[in-house]
Amino acid sequence: MKRAWAPGAHTVRLCVALSLAASTAAMAALRPNIVWILADDLGYGEIGCYGQTKIRTPHLNRLASEGMRFTRHYSGSPVCAPSRYVLLTGLHPGHAFIRDNREAPGGVEGQLDVPEATITLAERLKQAGYVTGLFGKWGLGTLEGPGNPSRQGFDHWFGYLCQRHAHSLYPAWLRENGQIVPLANDPPVPGHARFPKDLDPQDVRAYEPFKGREYAPHRIRQAVLEFIRKNRDRPFFLYYANVAPHLALMVPDEYVRRYPSEWDPKPYLGERGYTPHRTPRAAYAAYISVLDEDVGEVIRLLRELGLAQRTLVVFSSDNGPTHDVGGVDTEFFNSTGGLRGRKGSLYEGGIRVPAIAWWPGQIPAGVTTDFLSGFEDWVPTLTGLAGLPLPACDGVDLWPLLSGGTPPARQFLYREFAGYGGWQAVWKGPWKAVRANLQRKDPAPLRTELYNLVADPTESNDVAPQHPEIVAELESIMAREHTPSTEFPLFRLDGSSSGTR
Repeated sequence: MKRAWAPGAHTVRLCVALSLAASTAAMAALRPNIVWILADDLGYGEIGCYGQTKIRTPHLNRLASEGMRFTRHYSGSPVCAPSRYVLLTGLHPGHAFIRDNREAPGGVEGQLDVPEATITLAERLKQAGYVTGLFGKWGLGTLEGPGNPSRQGFDHWFGYLCQRHAHSLYPAWLRENGQIVPLANDPPVPGHARFPKDLDPQDVRAYEPFKGREYAPHRIRQAVLEFIRKNRDRPFFLYYANVAPHLALMVPDEYVRRYPSEWDPKPYLGERGYTPHRTPRAAYAAYISVLDEDVGEVIRLLRELGLAQRTLVVFSSDNGPTHDVGGVDTEFFNSTGGLRGRKGSLYEGGIRVPAIAWWPGQIPAGVTTDFLSGFEDWVPTLTGLAGLPLPACDGVDLWPLLSGGTPPARQFLYREFAGYGGWQAVWKGPWKAVRANLQRKDPAPLRTELYNLVADPTESNDVAPQHPEIVAELESIMAREHTPSTEFPLFRLDGSSSGTR
């Protein structure tokens, strides 16, 4: 049995669990199926039930109308890999091992391996008799290393081991339990390309080389539905790590045609990274429509098989929307819903994400909550529902809130990020403190910004000078919750070199 990875000499406090004993026992006896659908780079304002007006997301809108919608839910980090690590371990980024994206050494397929001793949500649920499946993008290890999904609790996995590989949605192959599964894309479409200089960018035919035959997201969806059918008679944990809407812009034409070509006065030629597209705005909207359809197909099958009443479905995103690269226009779509910042930032637009929880008959329908919550909360919530002892982690048990009762107690939420210059942030009540540029060698004192998110949700007015006592309190939390990391140091806190090795 694994021994849990411990962050330095710090002791991770026990999760706070406030579920009533009778309720917890009842849920444990039920052991619901768990479906966790994770979008990739989906912004807070990019689906209809969060205010989006241009992109049609009927299935997600219905999911919210039949379940609980969170308005203050925070991903684990503002980029992919560390966010997923928080979700799967329940450790916030100050205690986590993975604190930024990093390629595996030696140029092998995959990213930096999580430690062998990491105990994931999948491993915990297996102890309760769940069959576990991962479908989509992993990004937490290599084929031969301890980060292989098979070594982190997943009975079956299919999709992209490496997040760089996932930049192409028409690849030559995917992996199933480590083995290569060929796709009918010959040649594959690269995720990074430039439009040929000798061709006319207004010529529709010139974009044909950027279209493939077999669409990986649809192949992954097919595998997801088959996993549900195969395991309909036993409790299952399905982690559907969807690749949408992460770049590159690759979407079947049938989806792109649903949106006005007039949105796009000029094509995207690959000048800002990733692969060209003739109508990038329409393609981006269509890409989110594919994601919405994926969710709809999962819910449709759960209803068809009679599993809806005993399945908890959670939908969210691993971080905020990307910067305006690869043909994406976040201003056009108001992708953050007016929040400040984008992917890679600990301002709200980079880290506050849509989140919906759905379980007919157990979670009240049409409810919106502004409870301060984050990715670390799902480990204690889901292990509790599975009848397992609450593990040592940084989250709180959300079941009292989800079931319509009194929300759990939360003292604060903490985030740090070793990339994009280095960041820290703390949320407590209406207050948020944030620091940037923690990786840069700067003799000036650290500067902490303070925002009242109730009065100022767009973080437009730094009120730190007016509230030194609150700044001091939140800075003390930053100091306490940050455990130094040799792999991902914050230079101005740890006195070490920058986060690169």
